[in-house]
Amino acid sequence: MHIYDMHIHIYSRTKYMEKPDPSVLIARMAEAGIYGGCVFSNPPKEEHPTLGTDFEARLEEVLRWTEGYPGRLFPILWIHPDEENILDKMEQAVRKGIVGFKIICNNFYVYEEKCMVLLRKSAELNKPVFFHSGILFDNQIASQYNRPLNWEHLLAVKNLKFSMGHCGWPWTDECFALYGEFKFAPMLPKEEAPEMFLDLTPGPQEPYRKDLFTKLYGMSIWKFDDHLMFGTDCSADHYNPEYAKKWLNLDKEALDSLQVSEASRRKIYQDNLLRFLGLEK
Repeated sequence: MHIYDMHIHIYSRTKYMEKPDPSVLIARMAEAGIYGGCVFSNPPKEEHPTLGTDFEARLEEVLRWTEGYPGRLFPILWIHPDEENILDKMEQAVRKGIVGFKIICNNFYVYEEKCMVLLRKSAELNKPVFFHSGILFDNQIASQYNRPLNWEHLLAVKNLKFSMGHCGWPWTDECFALYGEFKFAPMLPKEEAPEMFLDLTPGPQEPYRKDLFTKLYGMSIWKFDDHLMFGTDCSADHYNPEYAKKWLNLDKEALDSLQVSEASRRKIYQDNLLRFLGLEK
């Protein structure tokens, strides 16, 4: 089994880093026992006017961050519905090698038509969407956009795969109930129904971590383990192996105490992400 980190951010800016070195990222991940993962581009300017970068800059940078490591590092493009010609840009990104899209609802609701258009396009392109969900620490009042039940509207988006970052923390119970609706009460035929995954990235801190897994594995009939993925929220430019190991160890303690099988752990750390990306063997 390989361990993948499905939640890694680029926090550098292109003007400060002319040539990213993915070999350094791979080496630092290996210190934590992690084989590879998903690298999120910088945010769009429409998301963060002072920190964001334009489309071409962030697309090329994230591709450079993952260059030379197919099957280990996966480039994810952060997009915003207010970007000009964004649907055309999504097609261009996929042609260049982007395997998924990242969206944070910082000043819009996910169910607004301008966002739903992006989701339908992602499904058409057969690329998953990585969402933030739950409280949003971005120096503005924006958490109201990220309550999990806002995502109920995605029940109508045919063939979409999407993940809920941080399990919607602190609204994890709300997030779990939403998962049940997608699994047991789809609006579309089974072969066209959207599929919801849960991103275990903290979010839930140490006192809540065991409670998180106890709930996930306590509702055995829901079979959450087919849709759980491990992540850290580390940065590509300064990946912190000690921080990554901390969460791996905490989660191992919780999984051991719940007697979670090796097959289920393989899903969390490898199989579910590869299926989410459409890269399963």
